[in-house]
Parts: sequence; structure tokens; C-alpha cells
Amino acid sequence: MEIDTLIRGEALRMGEGQHKIICPLCSSDRKKKKDRTLSLKVEREGILFNCWHCQDSGFIAAEEEVFEPKERKNMTLAVKFESGDLSDGTISWLKKRGISKKTAEKVGIESGTNYIRGLGKEVDCVFFPYKNKGQTYAQKIRAIEEKGFACNGSPASFFNVDNIAHDEGLFICEGEMDALSLIECGFESSVSVPNGAVMKVVDGKIDPTEDAKFKFLWDAKVKIDCASRVIIATDADGPGQAMAEEIARRIGKDKCWRMEYPDGCKDINDVLVKKGKKAVEQCVRGISPWPVAGLYDASHFYDQLDEIYEKGMGSGVSTGYPNLDELYSIVEGQLTVVTGHPSSGKSELIDQIMVNLAEERGWKFAICSFENEPRLHIAKLISKHFAKPFFDGMTPRVSKGELEVGKKFVREHFSFLYQNDGSMATIENIIERLKIAVMRHGVRGAVIDPYNYIQKNGDRTETDWISEMLTQLRVFAQSHGIHLWFVAHPTKMMRGMDGKIPVPKGYDISGSAAWFAKADVGMSVHRPDPVASSLSEVHIWKCRFSWVGKQGSADLYFNPLTSRYTQFEEDPFAELTTYEEGDVPF
Repeated sequence: MEIDTLIRGEALRMGEGQHKIICPLCSSDRKKKKDRTLSLKVEREGILFNCWHCQDSGFIAAEEEVFEPKERKNMTLAVKFESGDLSDGTISWLKKRGISKKTAEKVGIESGTNYIRGLGKEVDCVFFPYKNKGQTYAQKIRAIEEKGFACNGSPASFFNVDNIAHDEGLFICEGEMDALSLIECGFESSVSVPNGAVMKVVDGKIDPTEDAKFKFLWDAKVKIDCASRVIIATDADGPGQAMAEEIARRIGKDKCWRMEYPDGCKDINDVLVKKGKKAVEQCVRGISPWPVAGLYDASHFYDQLDEIYEKGMGSGVSTGYPNLDELYSIVEGQLTVVTGHPSSGKSELIDQIMVNLAEERGWKFAICSFENEPRLHIAKLISKHFAKPFFDGMTPRVSKGELEVGKKFVREHFSFLYQNDGSMATIENIIERLKIAVMRHGVRGAVIDPYNYIQKNGDRTETDWISEMLTQLRVFAQSHGIHLWFVAHPTKMMRGMDGKIPVPKGYDISGSAAWFAKADVGMSVHRPDPVASSLSEVHIWKCRFSWVGKQGSADLYFNPLTSRYTQFEEDPFAELTTYEEGDVPF
């Protein structure tokens, strides 16, 4: 049977609209034979098809009057009742879940019938509306007699987002029924995330591939900012708690509170059904501040205490260099102060560590670099990514194909804070834009390079200003769970008796002893002889927490052609094209 006939038959069966089916050309050759890789767009004029696996594509024209696609059932909107009333079946189903007719009508829930593909039939359903400024743009659909789901449109914002009150605390739940449960108990500013919990969780953290699911936070930023506090009431399971942690990180843990449920209850609707409204109200009264630097009852940390008792303290994330990892690892919520003499390679090392983390962990970063305009900084990052020079020269450079791949890599993992008007930035301005980068892009690390471009406000002494600035940055890093590198130049240092310039430390940085006192980690990058050797010494002169590092030094080698650090020395000209005698092109 020809592929046109097969596709036409499927299209006539499924009707007008967009569908995904098993590709008849390549499914037999694939390991996962039932994957629906063939996309169909069925219209009255014909069928447009494309397989993302075998890349086969084309257009099949309609055959006169024979081809008349049917209306796609699973994309029909709710069948409205004349009075707008909910059906008895829907009211009964909601009542079993603790939700009254009054609450359901308040948020615009509807009844109707819909084709549920998973059930293979049309059934009575409840429709949860997703609205923007009063207009329904999408619906989540759930069968009321059997467990089955469908969607009209693509829910992208919070469920019940229009009803957030600016002067109230905001409750963020994992499902529509949880939000309805809180509304039922009088907490009107209750919303649900649009797509449920994340599916991929590694070591209690969100897999970077799930990052796009958090766009709803940015869309509701204004309302989140206006809320007096944000109470996160996601499910008590692993994915639910991982989602809660990520939401709190992006909003800022200092603004977030968490809700806990009685034993035997996995979410707030479970509490309502099993224990009633008073139990829900008790859960709300029992909310606690999200753990962040501050003073808390010891019981808030008992779960963490039990974990480190069983597993130990663990360690931070690898820098990508085993010898450096023995001294220094990347810990979210910490501030690393980096110093070094001019042209020592301190900025290059931070860039390299960020590239390593982006490659190995999928981390995202925000860069505030006052000495590198974005286009040149992007060129450096691409060069490090491919371990090749960006510009043309004696060694093979990044190819045009690699350039496009590199652009995509940088776009997916790096954001830039750039003052293109030549004005000086304040620390408040920088922190506000970093907050946006965390919420919008989910960044886990940031660099400010260097500090002397930041404008001092007010009449404070430089010492007081630096101390306050470092405190602000530490609080921001802790509340948003990011690692922050802050570059600061040392004062001009005299050569020693041996003629060498000593390695700068925290107390050698201009302006204040706070550089040493306020840093979680203090790092110096030092090149003893930048002319004769590629050797770079990385000195850790402070480590606040012994379980993630220690004082000491590690040797790395800098390749000036690729701007890349390696643990072992490499010949920078090793990849030079060689010529046989007589073939020298000059």
C-alpha cells in the first residue's frame, strides 16, 4: 500500500486538524516502533505531512469530493448548557472532591461532552477554563466517570490567574483541584501551574530540559510582585517538591512560604476530602517561611539533619577540573570573590567554569561584564566550547557550521546584562535585573566583572558601601539559590625580594576588608610568568564551609589560542597544519 493511501486513510479517520501518527515508512526500522513521529495537518484542500525521524514530507491533495475531513472531536469546545448550569454529573463529581457548585461557577467551570483519545470514546467531562483578562483561551478537560484527559488549546498561564488579589498572599498549587480546594475554604488568590509537576528530577533538582515549563512565572510577574507573600502548596511527592523548590528559587525564597500536609495526604485536595475544611485552614495557619538565611525553629531543619546524618554533607558541583575540585566546588547560594593582577586570566577562568557547567549540567548563567561587550564575550564562549580559535589565524578556527551550533549553545545557556548607553550601574539595578534573569531564564549562576564599574550611591564611605554591597549580593544569592562570582581587582602590589609579584589575597583587594569577611569563597588567579609559561595558579584563600572545599592551590594551563583552561599542559600549536618539505605555501 502506498504511503499516500495510508496517510489519507488515517486523515479521513481522524478528521480535520493537526495529528501525530506512527510513520509507515520508518517505524519498522526504529527501536521504538510505536513512537508517533509523523505529523499531519489535515485541511479540506489536502494533507501536509512531515516525519521528524526519517524527514519524509509532502502534500497530498484532496480527491475531488471524496475527501471531506470530519470535524476533529478531541478539539471541540465544551457543549454549553442553555442556562450555563453545571450538569448533575459534574456537580456530583466535584462534590466528591469537596468542591461546591458555587466555587465551580465562580471560576467558570463548565460541563459538556468531549472525545477522550485515551478512552477511545466521547464521554461526559468537566472543563477547567484558562483565562486571560476574562477571556477563555484554553481548557483542560477531564472525564468524570473514567480517568481520562484532553485539552482545548494550550494552557500556558496560571489557572485562576485573573482572580489574584494584590493585597493578599498568593497560593501556588500543582493542580486545578488543589486551587479549587483553597478557594472553597475562602482563599481566593489560589492558582495552579498549567502543566502539573515536572517529570525529570535529578538529585531533587529540576532537569534543565524542563525549564520551559516555568514560563508561567514570568507571565504573572507583576501579580507575583504585588502579592504580600507566596505560599507554595505543590504535591508532597518528589516531582512536586522539586517544582516547589524551583518556584521558590525563581521568585526569591525570602518571599516564599511552604505548606505541609497531615500524614496520609499528598496534596491540599486530599486534605479537604479526607479531613475537611478545618484541616485545610489548619494547613494554612501552619505555613512556615521558606528556609533561607535567618532565624528559624530548629524543627524546620530536622529532615535535612536526618539526611546529612545518613548521607553526609555531600559536596558542591564540579568545576570540570578534578585537581581544582579538591579545593573548590560550585555551591548554589554562595558568593565567590575572585581577584588577580591585570591579565591574570581570572575572567577567562570564570567563563571556562560556566561553559563546563553548561555543557555537563545544563546550567544557565547571567553575565554582567563591564569590560567585554556581548559580541566579543559570545565569541570567547564559543571558542571555549569548541576549543578552537574564533578568529582566523595560524590554527584551524571555528567553522561556519560550528558557529551556528555555538550561537545556539550560548543562547540557551547565557544571558547578558549590558549597559549600552555608557552609564554606570548601581548594585540595586544589577540585582533587579539578575532577579528577572532568574525568573525568566532560570539562571543558576551569575558573574559581575569587575566591581569598580559599579556606581556608589549616597554619602557612605567606600568601606561601608562595599560591605553593604556584598551583604546585598550574598542575600540575593542565598534567596535565589544561585552561585555568584564577583570580580575585584587588587591594589597595586610591590615585587618581593625575589623580583616576583606576590599572589593577591582578600585583604589585598582595594577598598575594604569586607572582601575577605563577606565572601563564602575567596579565589585568586595568578600567572607567575605569563610570557614564558602557560601555567596559571588558582589559589583558594578562603572557604567558609569545609565540606565543599579548602584552602590551597591548583595548577591549570591556559591556551591563549582557544582561551581555554586545561588541567594538563598542552602545546598551543599542536593542531597546526603541517606541510611536507617542498610544499610550504610561501
